[in-house]
Amino acid sequence: MILRNSILGTTIVAAVLVGVSACASTPIPNEKMAVAKASVQRAEQAGAPEFAPVELAAARDKLARADKAAADRKADVASQLADQANADAQLAEARAMQERSHKAALEFDASMLALRQESTRPTQPTQPTQPTQ
Repeated sequence: MILRNSILGTTIVAAVLVGVSACASTPIPNEKMAVAKASVQRAEQAGAPEFAPVELAAARDKLARADKAAADRKADVASQLADQANADAQLAEARAMQERSHKAALEFDASMLALRQESTRPTQPTQPTQPTQ
């Protein structure tokens, strides 16, 4: 009986130790979460709400899901979602920068075309003004 209680007690202690060590071995990815949040902010500042709304929405969604997973102490899920949110935010930032550059190039081309048209327009000969009497 004493041996049986001792084995049972040892088993319970071992199970508790395994459970505690499992929690301690997977810390919440605070650094990854911070990096993902910073990437989303950079994308927003780069114009992603206008030029890459789909990519930005995906990044925001995954970041929110990562926050929830972290709050639920699901570190592995939070880490993966934070990595995905970071990648989506970087894509949104790059797409926004590309679209802004494309828009600027189109505006530049339009300005150059207007200048060319202006320079090739025939000039009107100037006529001397006649004095009025």
